[in-house]
Amino acid sequence: MLTQIKSNQITFTDARFYIDRETGLYFPSATTILEAYPKPYALLQWMKEVGTKADEIRDSAGRRGSTVHTLTEDYDRGQQIDLLGDSGQPLYSMEEWGMFERYVDFSTRFAPDYQMIEQQVICPELGFAGTLDRIGVIDGKKYLLDIKTSNGIYNSYWLQLAAYRQAAHVNMGVDVDGVAILWLNAKTRTNGKKGDYQGVGWQMVTRDDTASDWELFQAVQKLWLAEHEGDKPKQFSYTLTHQKAV
Repeated sequence: MLTQIKSNQITFTDARFYIDRETGLYFPSATTILEAYPKPYALLQWMKEVGTKADEIRDSAGRRGSTVHTLTEDYDRGQQIDLLGDSGQPLYSMEEWGMFERYVDFSTRFAPDYQMIEQQVICPELGFAGTLDRIGVIDGKKYLLDIKTSNGIYNSYWLQLAAYRQAAHVNMGVDVDGVAILWLNAKTRTNGKKGDYQGVGWQMVTRDDTASDWELFQAVQKLWLAEHEGDKPKQFSYTLTHQKAV
């Protein structure tokens, strides 16, 4: 999301798009494109059951994911992360902190060596943009890793990672051995057997060959463009200060 502050006004640009600050061109995010991917039957049933609360639950999950991403990023950049604030009250929900502690467990046990953290990539050649959570080496293999806090690992996640992998290659000349999803909301109860990337409540799953996922992403991109080609990002402006005349 591009933010501009001029005079007494702040302007936010639609977070579904990334804007190239140099050229002024804008590109949809890979996750926005994947909104055209068919939703799983179980998800459709859930949306039907919860009815009008679906948006509220979705937004809450989105805020949780954003908070956990921020915590993990700050942690990987060497910052001290505290649960309690100066007043002695928790700064985060126990669900958010629990997922963060699972990330700490993963990091401590497997010591990933990251070359990129929350790297934004805008790829005009491919027509989309995104933010790569991590690129780094784990046990001698270089992965493009995405952190997920959702209730499940969905097929569209692999398409997202395949797109990011292609964008990293085309836009930055960076190649990886595979892609990985670090799922911080897994139902795992143990550290698993030798060779597993797993802990209590978290799991890392990997995929080396993403060629078919990339082909499917391109097909979904065509579907999305059929409905949205020419869409422009919305902008929202707010005044920074107000004072009532008395």
